[in-house]
Amino acid sequence: MTAYAEAVSGIRPKMRRAIIMVQDLVMVLVSVALSLTLSQSRLSFDAFSSGGLACWAAIVLAAHVLFRYSGLYNTVWRFASTPDFFNILKGCGSLTVVLYLAAVAFRSFFQPVAGLNERQFIVFFLVSFTIISAPRLYYRFLRDGASWRILRRASSDEPIKQALFIGRLSEADVIVRFTRTAVPAEYAIAGIMATESDAPLGTQIQGVPVVALRPRLVEVLEEYVNGTENLDLLIFGKGVEREIEDYAELVRVARHSGIAVVQFSGLSELGQGGKLVLDAVEMETIMRRSAVATDTARIAAFVGGKRVLVTGGAGSIGRVLVKRALELGAEAVLVADNSEFGIFQLDQLIDEKDRDRLTSRIVDVTDRPHMMRLVGEFKPAIIFHAAALKHVPLLEENWEAAIETNVFGTLACAEVAAECGVPQFLLISSDKAVDPTSVLGVTKRAAEQIVSSLHETNAAPSLIHAGGLNGHQAGAPGVHRPGTKFIAVRFGNVFGSNGSVATVFQAQIEAGGPVTITDRRMTRYFMTVAEAVDLVIMSAADAEQRQGSDDYAIYMLDMGKPVPILEVAETMIRMAGKSPYTDIPIRFTGIRPGEKLHETLHGENEEVVKLDIAKLFGLRSDVVEWPRIEAALPALAAAMHDRDKAAALAILAGLYRAEQSTGGAPEQTAPKTVGQIG
Repeated sequence: MTAYAEAVSGIRPKMRRAIIMVQDLVMVLVSVALSLTLSQSRLSFDAFSSGGLACWAAIVLAAHVLFRYSGLYNTVWRFASTPDFFNILKGCGSLTVVLYLAAVAFRSFFQPVAGLNERQFIVFFLVSFTIISAPRLYYRFLRDGASWRILRRASSDEPIKQALFIGRLSEADVIVRFTRTAVPAEYAIAGIMATESDAPLGTQIQGVPVVALRPRLVEVLEEYVNGTENLDLLIFGKGVEREIEDYAELVRVARHSGIAVVQFSGLSELGQGGKLVLDAVEMETIMRRSAVATDTARIAAFVGGKRVLVTGGAGSIGRVLVKRALELGAEAVLVADNSEFGIFQLDQLIDEKDRDRLTSRIVDVTDRPHMMRLVGEFKPAIIFHAAALKHVPLLEENWEAAIETNVFGTLACAEVAAECGVPQFLLISSDKAVDPTSVLGVTKRAAEQIVSSLHETNAAPSLIHAGGLNGHQAGAPGVHRPGTKFIAVRFGNVFGSNGSVATVFQAQIEAGGPVTITDRRMTRYFMTVAEAVDLVIMSAADAEQRQGSDDYAIYMLDMGKPVPILEVAETMIRMAGKSPYTDIPIRFTGIRPGEKLHETLHGENEEVVKLDIAKLFGLRSDVVEWPRIEAALPALAAAMHDRDKAAALAILAGLYRAEQSTGGAPEQTAPKTVGQIG
């Protein structure tokens, strides 16, 4: 039985189609002979005479034309279904009618034919439909039916994984079908756990039983894993994490029992194997933060057809920005990043169809001449400035690099944007910029102030010229070029970003622990990368439409409620099938320099304005005037040159304390130590 199916599968598509056509025509001729035999007809002419052979040829030609017209060859046998059998019915019916009318015409205008009447044509229709449908039905039965699955298991060298599916019955039908048709076979669905509470328990979907309904999913799964050793995989349907409250507990039970957990996200290669796309269940999905209903049409209208530049495009947020811009129809995307390996990794993530719209350049954002050349040649409509150094403890020691990239790098890119007439410049900021207590915080706050000040003046004086950025030498003010819209977007931690707690905890859990947490009271805001990126683009789209007093220099994302870091660690340990404190120890190390117990998204002196966009706010904040920033930058460059960390931090602190100055250079007050700034 399997040899037939394997032989048909192994033939090239064009050749297979030709063979099927020939097979159908042979079946038509066989149907004619069988209909005459079964009805015991005696024709008055010789079937093998020249006239008889001409008659056979005419039948074959008519059958081929009608079958093609009926759509018999526009489907794949393995996916044959009711509409395809209707096409066979239509083709055979049309052929029967045509042959009958031809026989009546021949009998009326030429000569009568003995032994030929309506009965033979009825028998012909029934026989032709049956024997033309039979190979298709038989092939699908072998490929898709239970017998094929059993035979494949018996003949396969590798065991097929047994899986449970949790989701809607409509998806279960698709998944069962495609797991059976996959070549080579990888999974077999042993049972379905329906998320619909009113689903018919005990019924079957293509022979697979519905074994559980809400709200008993966890209970039944525990019984299932304890009662069998053959379960290898748990497959969740699309969006299940938003539909059921027990999602995280189901994942925990499965992983604790050594069962792999994946989530169905779609189908691929439908014409070449009908494979399921199964994604790993990530931590951000398990935490189940309330999802944002993205206005895809609006952000697509904003990005579509534009040329987009993403600095830091090989980083965690940058690469998602790049992919999203391509998905939304950007004309071209340019990535500027100083990480060769990061750019290599980004290239591997981009679909082949989008690669001709992506350009990558290895460049340091503090290299103003290089950035000027790139922007001048590429002519972007918007720059997403995601390039930044962001690890709090590391930057306490490497403060010069933090200032160089986060402050002077932002300044250089903003100046280039204005001088090249880029319509929009967007800075990716951080909640660390609010009442900053770290080097990262004060540098991101300074970057915000640069962007906010340029937003207010709608121009960028050229303060640092070619060759001056590396030495941070201030030059004469350049030409003001109004028109560039400068904004910043502030948000908290992103799940799964490089060096985030999620990735650190995951590595520690895989190593067997301990998981290290600075303080059991520490909380942080969390958001998925995809969610943050869509809201960043939405901020740019909103800013494009605003003018005057209705305008905002800083946007803030609604991050929901802060999550205890300890809860994140405990949840991740359970999701790995381990027990916190028992299997994986948790060690508290104490707060590191520059860290806070709790982050905030806005300061006490900032006004939060609710917009008509879900999860997005405008911020009214004190803005340092440009002359004050202009005066501070040479002093900051001198402090860096002298490696005077205290002086540099004091200057940066003066750029966000509005009460210290109303213009000119900031007062050089005695700085607080890092961890006390703010």
